[in-house]
Amino acid sequence: MQGNRRQFLTYGGLALGGLLISRGMMARSQAIAQTTIMNPAPTGLSAPPKGDVRLVVISDLNSAYGSTDYLPQVKRAIALIPDWQPDLVLCVGDMVAGQKSSLTPAQLSAMWQGFDRHIAQPLRRANLPLAFTLGNHDASGSISNGRYTFAADRQAAINYWLNANHTPTLDFIDRRHFPFYYSFTQQDIFYLVLDASTARLSPEQWTWIESSLASEQAQRSRLRLALGHLSIYPVASGSRSEPGNYLHEGDRLQTLLERYNVHTYISGHQHAYYPAYRGQLELLHTGALGDGPRSLVQGNLTPYRTLTVIDIPRDRPNLLYTTYDMDRLSLINQSTLPSQIDTPRGRIVRRDLQPTA
Repeated sequence: MQGNRRQFLTYGGLALGGLLISRGMMARSQAIAQTTIMNPAPTGLSAPPKGDVRLVVISDLNSAYGSTDYLPQVKRAIALIPDWQPDLVLCVGDMVAGQKSSLTPAQLSAMWQGFDRHIAQPLRRANLPLAFTLGNHDASGSISNGRYTFAADRQAAINYWLNANHTPTLDFIDRRHFPFYYSFTQQDIFYLVLDASTARLSPEQWTWIESSLASEQAQRSRLRLALGHLSIYPVASGSRSEPGNYLHEGDRLQTLLERYNVHTYISGHQHAYYPAYRGQLELLHTGALGDGPRSLVQGNLTPYRTLTVIDIPRDRPNLLYTTYDMDRLSLINQSTLPSQIDTPRGRIVRRDLQPTA
């Protein structure tokens, strides 16, 4: 989604038709996008051998403003996910297509019902828990004259997610501010979910972030992951590299995450896939699965829609990525990505090039 919607981010498909995927179908030989090559290249769109914990990460699912339907790539991804047997599905925002003042409460509700029909219901039927962070098109936190610019969007998100039929089955640690920001644990991993739907985090949220990360539950977990829609570093071309499209105080957030030994910050919004690191923090810029994939700010790769499977070994805290190009039904060769990207906030480096201790 491009065009007029970008003006709201102030501080504050390729159709695949009816192709059926056989689990035995052979794919073109490509490298698996992961830091440590531990698994053989899968065939077709089968996932590699499962780690101790498996996550599937998706983001930016929406189409045009007000849309209640989704692209074939999104529907195909949701149909494939149960076969990969993840322990948890993570969606890093923009599940619906709001952030337009002319959308009525009825239209906002219809979008969330479309999300439930096409995304949430199939995952519930497969008994797969879904954790999410809200994006700017779900429930923008933009404030003007002391009021939420898109208060109706935020109310629609509350109405949907606080419905007992829709609230995810997670082991919540702190759900006082759910669905906007919250924390939970699963399989000894601590998840910090931010309301990064705009470039500025509220003072209350900054206090909450530090107290949550300093908590006993967070620090005794074997791994800590953080999720937010807007990224710390912009990686995509065009307006996504402009202020308002990445976190205003990203350096402050990175310092906090590093202080409390958060392993990875997972974000959306950039619509371009780039796994990276800077300092002690790993960064997963999740590409868009829905409308409007973008090019990286460096390199000459054609934009593509993505889905990432993360496997976490039992014996060490590193994340093994298998990322799919959902337009071409193929694996992404991580070595084709730029080795580094110079952003307005500084240089980030492709994560597989991170020195080992």
